[in-house]
Amino acid sequence: MAKVIVVYESKYGNTKLVAETIIEGMRKVEGIETVIKELKEVDFNKIANYDAILIGSPNHFGGPTRSPKKFIDKIGKLPLRGKLFAVFDTYIRGDFEKAVKKMEKRINEKAPELKQITSGLSIKVQGMKGPIVEGELPKCKEFGKKIATQLKTSSK
Repeated sequence: MAKVIVVYESKYGNTKLVAETIIEGMRKVEGIETVIKELKEVDFNKIANYDAILIGSPNHFGGPTRSPKKFIDKIGKLPLRGKLFAVFDTYIRGDFEKAVKKMEKRINEKAPELKQITSGLSIKVQGMKGPIVEGELPKCKEFGKKIATQLKTSSK
């Protein structure tokens, strides 16, 4: 059984909702065990027990917030060879994929043992406090289902 942890930072609940919806999509695929944690609750000693790590952040001035950046720097010190990752963000206006791209780049630099399972997901919110733009949440479910399906096929 493939094990996935989804970690996120969320000030107004939008990124948390995206994380929860990604998990919903993953649960549509049998044989995937999922855990969701806010970044401040993550036990670093257990990260290496997961087959895939998903990291979510709100877009903050064109990049991820401080906690996801620190998390990425810390996981780079763990034995993660053969483990997979994907990232997601929430954004307003013209910041589509800005935090996603910066997190992917940082992981490739700081945790090169991790392999990217799929391109990042960027979800639009209407304003800083949300809500998430209509039609965006189904993308989260598809993202989760796609990752879970890939994990299941790669673990056979």
